[in-house]
Amino acid sequence: MTVKVSIAMVSILRDGLTHGVGVKYQRLADAVEKAIAEGVIDAGCKLPPHRLLADSLGVTIGTISRAYGELERVGLVVARVGDGTYVRQRGMERPQDKGFRNVSDEPPACFDMSRNQPIPGQEAAFMSQSLQALANDSRVLQQLTGYSAEGGMARHRQAGAVWLQHDAFVPHADQVLCVNGGQHGLLCALMGLLKAGDTVVTEHLSYPGLLSVARQLGIKLIGAAMDDEGLLPAALEEICRQHRVSALYCTPTIQNPTAAVMSVPRREAIAEVCRQHNLLILEDEAHAVLDRQRPLPLSYFAPERSVLIGSLSKAVSAGLRVGYLHAPQALIGRLSSAIRGTCWMANPLAMEVASLWIENGLAERLLDEQIDEIGRRKALVVGALEGLNYKTHSHSPHFWVEVPEGWRASQIAAELKENNYLVATAEAFAVGHAAVPQCIRVSVCNSVGDDRLLLSGFEALAQALTETV
Repeated sequence: MTVKVSIAMVSILRDGLTHGVGVKYQRLADAVEKAIAEGVIDAGCKLPPHRLLADSLGVTIGTISRAYGELERVGLVVARVGDGTYVRQRGMERPQDKGFRNVSDEPPACFDMSRNQPIPGQEAAFMSQSLQALANDSRVLQQLTGYSAEGGMARHRQAGAVWLQHDAFVPHADQVLCVNGGQHGLLCALMGLLKAGDTVVTEHLSYPGLLSVARQLGIKLIGAAMDDEGLLPAALEEICRQHRVSALYCTPTIQNPTAAVMSVPRREAIAEVCRQHNLLILEDEAHAVLDRQRPLPLSYFAPERSVLIGSLSKAVSAGLRVGYLHAPQALIGRLSSAIRGTCWMANPLAMEVASLWIENGLAERLLDEQIDEIGRRKALVVGALEGLNYKTHSHSPHFWVEVPEGWRASQIAAELKENNYLVATAEAFAVGHAAVPQCIRVSVCNSVGDDRLLLSGFEALAQALTETV
């Protein structure tokens, strides 16, 4: 039977402190978890303030904070900035850091449309050719088998500058650092430039890899409202007025998951807000390279405070794990220290292969093939979505599809999974406490080169959505 939370909590936690196992905060968290599971504390209930519980139980506020933090980590509660901590609704629990996976752990029988992975092309053949050529160059091999500077070899950084170049944005090699993929670059940026307890603003729906690493580093995230172009400058401005914010993380081009692309005026407005409030900008361009006609990056409009994260993972080869950071000269030392602290240096062999491909044009060739194949596959399946509401971008590898009113995206995803089709729902991308839209992200990127299977997956999605109407 449900009882008033503010009265029950003290009794529940006292019992947990007396009979629980482990350190204090863990005993408290275990007691609340048990009460939620047994229905003593209802889903949606607001938990008592930290100070009230600390005073009642005779423990520090820090102990209560750690207990609440543990409950949030395992997905049982959600902390709403400025409002308190609430028990999550049933079926909306976030798995314990299990939502972010680079490959699926589902049975092979499942056709995975939930992930934006590069479509396999000629990279394996090119890899074979490149490795055979390197095997015959003893001088280069000798360089690759030793330690290098944490930022990468000079020619590798120069290749990175070429890869990141776009229109009037021309990076200098001494402002480019080599990293083991975009996710490693994001980790190094957060580790090197921020600290535990700092607050980062991001889109209300954002990259799951950010959510995962922020939790691990103790960095707070606040989700900002979006529209069809992505992050709203006014929403960022309002958050900066209400909170002490250290940085902004965003994806201006082919945003994940909405596929939004910011216009130039929007980018200029975002840059100005960040300048006024002295925010660091962390800009993710992993998918941006798929759009050759994209606007200039935020790093062009606010070069003194922007760290651009780029990689070859979405366009050339995910397995190479090659990425680059471009940053103001003043931040290079701190970012280099983060690289040194996590891996000493990016893998020289992978960097050499990537540099060769960038120099001889193979990287551009693979990028062109990726763009063409995404377009071909989208043209193949778009007819199946006729009559449904969705958003995409011509070069986005996914569609962002609305679920009809009265139904939940999780219900559709579960039904599709029963038929061996996997899709992603908005919950995996959600930041903060705002209402999560009932939408599904479905991608045309998968390793199975079977058009019939791809089309059947989209037809199954369309059928599940139209049957709900």
